[in-house]
Amino acid sequence: MDLIIGIHSIAAALKNNNRQPVELIATDEGLTEFLKKTKIQKKEISAEIKLLSPHLVQEEARALYREKNLEYQRVPGNIFLLAHELESMDPGWLRSKIEKSEKIRILALDNISDVHNGAAILRTASFFGVDVVIIPQEKSFGLTPSFFRIASGATEFIPLVRTSNLTRTLTQLKEVGVEVWGLSEHSESALTSEDLKKNKVCLVLGSEDDGLSHSVMRVVGKTLSLTSQGEIKSLNVSAAATLALQLCFPSSEP
Repeated sequence: MDLIIGIHSIAAALKNNNRQPVELIATDEGLTEFLKKTKIQKKEISAEIKLLSPHLVQEEARALYREKNLEYQRVPGNIFLLAHELESMDPGWLRSKIEKSEKIRILALDNISDVHNGAAILRTASFFGVDVVIIPQEKSFGLTPSFFRIASGATEFIPLVRTSNLTRTLTQLKEVGVEVWGLSEHSESALTSEDLKKNKVCLVLGSEDDGLSHSVMRVVGKTLSLTSQGEIKSLNVSAAATLALQLCFPSSEP
């Protein structure tokens, strides 16, 4: 069961036809403010609504955090949603989607473990119209309440593909015509204007500390780097993701 916090994330989950909300727990004031800010009608909410005092809302949240072995953090707005987990897709599903699509934008995350970075990247990916995000099953961030809050609903819009072997999955993407590029500070084969016209692209981002793993580096067709114009020579991976996505997935608008 997912514990979703943050009004934008809760609203997106309630509107997602692929999500099954179970219970919306809030104070009377928290629910009123939520409905006002999201323009959602109370009658449109399919989840059971449970109204409690501010203290009891936080105590219920604290107990759920404990069940998930997470450190409790106060729930903003005195409102949270319990919902069934979304289905994670597999590489076979992705291959079929690629074969049926004329254009597809994919983002792969190579062992990005920090929840805050992972959530920020997913939100950015949604902003840039990424169609699918690939995540290794191990050494990756979890979908915690903090993740949902920071992602601001992005998990409801972008399918997540879980893979047990990212290198093998990337190789399979190349076999069905996907250009696989990696973000690397050691880039030697920069992207060209012709590259940027490709319709089927997967951009791979590496871990916060080590960048792309050696096995993934052997698979990517080309790499790109971000050049510093000042004294700071590196960026947080979520900030780097924003710049890299802007470069790799430019708007098709004139």
